[in-house]
Amino acid sequence: MKFNTISVVGLGYIGLPTAAVFASRKVKVIGVDVNQHAIETINKGEVHIVEPDLDMVVHAAVKEGYLRATSQPEPAEAFLIAVPTPFKGDNHEPDLSYIESAAKSIAPVLSRGNLVVLESTSPVGATEQMAAWLAEARPDLSFPQDAGEDSDIRIAHCPERVLPGHVIRELVSNDRVIGGMTPKCSEAASNLYGVFLQGQCVVTTARTAEMCKLTENSFRDVNIAFANELSIICDKLDINVWELIRLANRHPRVNILQPGPGVGGHCIAVDPWFIVSSAPSEAQLISTARKVNDGKPLWVQEKVKLAIADFLQANSDRTAADVTIACYGLAFKPDIDDLRESPALQIAKGLFATHPGPVLMVEPNVKALPRSLAQAELATLEKALESADIHVLLVDHKQFKAVSPELLEGKLIIDSRGCWPENH
Repeated sequence: MKFNTISVVGLGYIGLPTAAVFASRKVKVIGVDVNQHAIETINKGEVHIVEPDLDMVVHAAVKEGYLRATSQPEPAEAFLIAVPTPFKGDNHEPDLSYIESAAKSIAPVLSRGNLVVLESTSPVGATEQMAAWLAEARPDLSFPQDAGEDSDIRIAHCPERVLPGHVIRELVSNDRVIGGMTPKCSEAASNLYGVFLQGQCVVTTARTAEMCKLTENSFRDVNIAFANELSIICDKLDINVWELIRLANRHPRVNILQPGPGVGGHCIAVDPWFIVSSAPSEAQLISTARKVNDGKPLWVQEKVKLAIADFLQANSDRTAADVTIACYGLAFKPDIDDLRESPALQIAKGLFATHPGPVLMVEPNVKALPRSLAQAELATLEKALESADIHVLLVDHKQFKAVSPELLEGKLIIDSRGCWPENH
């Protein structure tokens, strides 16, 4: 099956790099998004997100005429849906409304022989639900759930498994799990990704592919929870957790991860809840790990409050309103601008809402603060180091790791990442 035109619905942190990589292989790509700013930016050959090398690939693809962004889907041979899949409510129920909207938006332009791939990380059964929405919108076409191998439309699930900051490289090099609703659906999807993929296409069912991505991220979440819980225990017992982990990891079969202020991003902080929602009675360990990681930001905020109390005790002429706090980093991981589900952002918002004095926000990867912090100050690293009384390191951005020990000497530091000298 030859793909002359590919449509990518959702031009965010996964959709835009995917569209750009296809376009770099001289395939016409139509990117679809509801964000008009993103559309205009991409059509100028620029990018609206921070990801190494993405700007160069997008610029070349647009300049050569292989990539174009629009707000309305157009006909294509293949449609990739890469929209958010958040959860909703206190019970963390999966929210498939973005997938539903995307499916209904492409339905009018579908034609016999098309392939639809759901890339969005999804709860088990989401691909079948998407197929049902498409079938409802286009009763004139047949779909795998009814027509099997003879369906007019091929449908598959192929979750991304890339690391922010390395997306362009890993899109090409990593293996892809292809979950077609039928073998012919899997074959069509494998042919599609074969346009650029250097890794292998590993074929399975749609449900297994969905569960595979959730399992990968839940495995990481459980391991991070162990490190985060260990850091809380070590703090209580007056043990340096960073040294402890370095020593424990010298064991040939031990590889403890590094603790932090919590877990963020749209994957690890969200995906385990999809498993819990599907099997709440059985997913005991996964649920507990989520609660440990979700509780870490509040623990960090309490550590800051204790530091404020210590500072005021040592400076009796000052009040809490006179104490300046600097929060270093708002993104969910180093050297990117992605704030989704970020524990650093949650901590910064909590401190800004409760602390009567100034709270400086230092995030070198964004040009403006999110609306929730619109009244706060986006400060430079230099100003924060010079003027803050309490320094809260939340993300180990390269700029923060490069700060010389001399500039940190004598400062009151809460280091949730263990990368400033005092914690080593």
